Amino acid sequence: MRSISNTKPPPATAAPPANTCVNPKSRLAVLGAGSWGTALAVRLGRNGHQVSLWGRDREAISVMAASRCNTRYLPEGTLPETLILTADLPSAVTGIRGLIVAVPSEALRNVLGQAVLAGLHPACPLLIATKGMEQETTLLPHEVGRECLPHQPLALLSGPSFAGEVIRELPTAVTLASEETATGHFFATMLHHPVFRIYLGSDLIGVALGGAGKNVISIGAGLSDGLGMGANARSALVTRGLAELMRLGTWLGAKAETFMGLSGVGDLFLTATDDQSRNRRLGRLLAKGYSVEEAHRKIGQVTEGVRTLAALEQRRVRSGVSMPITQALHSVLYQGADPLRTLAGLLERDRTDEFPVRGAVHAE
Repeated sequence: MRSISNTKPPPATAAPPANTCVNPKSRLAVLGAGSWGTALAVRLGRNGHQVSLWGRDREAISVMAASRCNTRYLPEGTLPETLILTADLPSAVTGIRGLIVAVPSEALRNVLGQAVLAGLHPACPLLIATKGMEQETTLLPHEVGRECLPHQPLALLSGPSFAGEVIRELPTAVTLASEETATGHFFATMLHHPVFRIYLGSDLIGVALGGAGKNVISIGAGLSDGLGMGANARSALVTRGLAELMRLGTWLGAKAETFMGLSGVGDLFLTATDDQSRNRRLGRLLAKGYSVEEAHRKIGQVTEGVRTLAALEQRRVRSGVSMPITQALHSVLYQGADPLRTLAGLLERDRTDEFPVRGAVHAE
C-alpha cells in the first residue's frame, strides 16, 4: 500500500504548532459524522471551541444542520448552534488548529489522504479517535496515520466511552496517548471537562490494540451469553481474552500496564457487558442463528470487531503468539465452525499456568 506524502504547500492561514495555547476561539475540525465523531464535536463545541463537523453524505449533513440533531445515531443530543456542519472538506480543514478523525478503520486511510489534498497543514496536530485495524494491511489506526502522514503531530484517543452517554454528559474517562508531550497536552486541554476526564499516556501500541481487540472479545462475550453459557463463562472469556491482547501487545512493544488501564480492561469491560455495544449485540445475534450480514443489517451500524478479527488473526499467525480465543472466534465467523462447540472447546484444552514465565508468548 502506497503512503500518502504530506507535501502539499500550507494554506494561507497556517496552523500553529502543537504546543500553542488553546483558547475559546480555537478553530478545530472533526472528520466523521457518525455517533463518535458527533459526540466529540459536541464536546468540543460545549467547551467553547469553533468546530466544523464533516461528513461525506451531503444529504445527511443537511438534515443534521436543519434539525440540529444527529437523528440517525444520537437522537438524544442537540448540536450546539456554534457547531458548523459541512460536507466540504477543504472548508473544514483549511486554517484549523487541530484535527480529530473519527471514521471507521477501513475509511481512515482514504479520509486522511483526502484531508491532505484538501489543504490540511503539515504542522496541524492530528488526533485519531478510530478503534480497529485496517483489514488489508493489519495496521492499527496510529500506524495508518504514521504511514499516511509521517510528519504530522499525532495522538490517539481510546477508552470506555459510549457516544450516547458522552453527548448526554454522563461521567466519562478516556485515555489520550501521544509520544509527543506537547501534542498530548494540546488535545487534552481541548477535550477535558468535569464530565469528560482525560488521562494522558504515551503507549500508542497498547492503547490502539486495546481499543481494537476489545471489539473482538466483545463479540465472543455476546456469543457466549446468547448461547446461554452463563456469567462464569463470560467472565473467563473476557479475562483470558485480555491476557491474549496483553501477550500480543507486549510482543509488539506495548507496556503491559496499559492493558490494565482505561483503554484496556476499562474499554473491554464496557463493551463486553453492556448491550449498548454493537459488537456484543452482534455476538448475541449470531447465537440466535443470524449470519454476520444479517446481524449487520439488523444493527444498522458498523461493527468494527468483525474486520478487526480478520486482521488480528493475521497478526496472531505472523507473531506466533498464543491467542486461542481469537483463533476460535475467527473459526466461527470466517470458517463456519459451530459456536457452542467451539467456545466449549476452549475449556477442554490442557491445563496451564494462569501467570506463566514472564515474556512467554505460547502460554494459553
